[in-house]
Amino acid sequence: MTPTTALSVNVNKVALLRNTRHLDIPSVTRAATLCLQAGAQGITVHPRPDERHIRARDVHELAELLKAWPGREYNIEGNPFHNLMDFIRVVRPHQATFVPDSEGQFTSDHGWQLSEPGADDAERLQPLIAECHTLGVRVSLFMDAEPQVMTAAKSLGADRVELYTEPYAAAHGGAAQAVQLQRFAAAARAARDAGLDVNAGHDLNRGNLTDFLRAVPGVKEVSIGHALIADALELGYAATVQDYLRCIRETA
Repeated sequence: MTPTTALSVNVNKVALLRNTRHLDIPSVTRAATLCLQAGAQGITVHPRPDERHIRARDVHELAELLKAWPGREYNIEGNPFHNLMDFIRVVRPHQATFVPDSEGQFTSDHGWQLSEPGADDAERLQPLIAECHTLGVRVSLFMDAEPQVMTAAKSLGADRVELYTEPYAAAHGGAAQAVQLQRFAAAARAARDAGLDVNAGHDLNRGNLTDFLRAVPGVKEVSIGHALIADALELGYAATVQDYLRCIRETA
């Protein structure tokens, strides 16, 4: 049975390791292939302007790879005001995830600020979302778990939101876990009520994924990179992907 939540593997950390030497190993496309063979429903990359991990060549090589995997999705994420749109216009992935990170930011750590009418983010995002739709690309906005902003995200034309899950991951196993799960469930309900589908990602792992998906039903896709690649160093890609898929199946 196909899981109701798709697993998209972020291969950025494979590229980060490769970039420490000039031997072109480990291979980003080989890692993606092994993950797809193991059952992953998609591949995600976040090509930052400084190319500290994913490089432009990787984006295009993975696009070619995904052509041989019908039914699997390619998600390219990043800041549309930096270098993301250049890739979207050429590659036309299944999904573009707009993330409001700065050029030198260590990792994504907050969502778009859309709470105020006429907010700068909203005014700048709307035409780029429309352009993606013209290119046949679905758009997901990286958002904090704030129910009140979901209508604003929908009004811009977004198809989905990706809930930034680090606050939940940080609280998992502690006294604040239940509060965070209630917060994310409320945000997901608000998104669906607004007509948006829901993705989720950031610091999700084998230990906290099942609890999250049980409490926040209806999540279309989880994008997982750092923890999954770290697990793969010990278990291998195939066993790791299969175990994440098990975590998803156990929510049924």
